[in-house]
Amino acid sequence: MRIAMWSGPRNLSTAMMYAFGARSDCAVVDEPFYAAYLARTGLEHPMRDDILDSQPQDPSVVAEQLLGPVPGARPHFYQKHMCQHMIAEVPREWLRDVTNVFLIRHPARVIASFAAKYDQIGLDDIGFSQQMELIELVRRWGQKPLVIDSYDIRQNPREKLEQLCEAIGLPFSPEMLSWPKGGHKDDGVWAPHWYGAVWNSTGFAGPEGALPEAPARLQPVLEQAMEIYEEMRAIKI
Repeated sequence: MRIAMWSGPRNLSTAMMYAFGARSDCAVVDEPFYAAYLARTGLEHPMRDDILDSQPQDPSVVAEQLLGPVPGARPHFYQKHMCQHMIAEVPREWLRDVTNVFLIRHPARVIASFAAKYDQIGLDDIGFSQQMELIELVRRWGQKPLVIDSYDIRQNPREKLEQLCEAIGLPFSPEMLSWPKGGHKDDGVWAPHWYGAVWNSTGFAGPEGALPEAPARLQPVLEQAMEIYEEMRAIKI
């Protein structure tokens, strides 16, 4: 089984990759289109040159790899994707051949977390509009989009992961509930900048607290993202 997990930044996505990576039957890949995205947009992200050197910059090559042999000949392949990486030049036909899951998080939490690491934030940077576009795409192909909220996972990791595994037709494994401290061997090269908290973890953090206040300059972004988030949340598992 190939599982494409689509999320925006700062969205429990790395912890979810670690959960699937803890399974003995599952290979993982970390944001394989990141270099292609940076190469085509010219964006100056932290560690840009290292990222460009670490991955293929041709998105067609990446898509072929995602449908090619699974690393380690494992029976399952978990693919962590950022929705904002799916710019027009990135092919989409390969999504027909994977199980697509959409990981969502309240925009106020995403914006507050992202703003602590990256100064320039617009709606395109946090992936909500692209996430909805992908949901609509797989719907047109006759797939049922599977949506899961990171808030629910933090509230009860075992229950939500059991529900997710059932929804995608994968037996649940208790291995998914914990992982070794210090990161994963398949972390992207950018991990030292972004993954500090999850590197220090051995499992999912507890329930989230009160919603943070978005900076005044980002209120328009929050309002736009909230409309999309509510639409996605209405179909979550």
